Amino acid sequence: MPLRIEIVSPEKRLVDRQVDMAVVPGMEGDIAAMPDRAPLMLQLRGGVVALYEGDKIVDRYFVGGGFADMGAEHCTILADSAQLMSELSADDARDRLRDLETTWAQIEPNDTDAHDRLSREIQSVRAELEAVEGPASV
Repeated sequence: MPLRIEIVSPEKRLVDRQVDMAVVPGMEGDIAAMPDRAPLMLQLRGGVVALYEGDKIVDRYFVGGGFADMGAEHCTILADSAQLMSELSADDARDRLRDLETTWAQIEPNDTDAHDRLSREIQSVRAELEAVEGPASV
């Protein structure tokens, strides 16, 4: 019995299809969505969603955080941002990281909301760089 996977970002619905399994980047580690699993709602960190048919990865998407709702027959990912891995650019990610780090240096020390928001964005862009280039590049 296949699993229906949906990946939705604020811009568009990227995926709506059947797969055998999806591995998603939870805040506390990667977790597999498979048919007949117990319901689970989890927060996502920036990372790669891998879609499987049989034991082979057929597609990979980078999500920049969000939530996943898993059940016996579905996995719905509501991503802050999402993109097919093949469309990512390490140069673009490096530019975004440099801009975020510049902004970080300009934040007032007591502006905790800005620090929290930027910290999550920086973490997501670093995860994107690692996904594109491999763990030794960041």
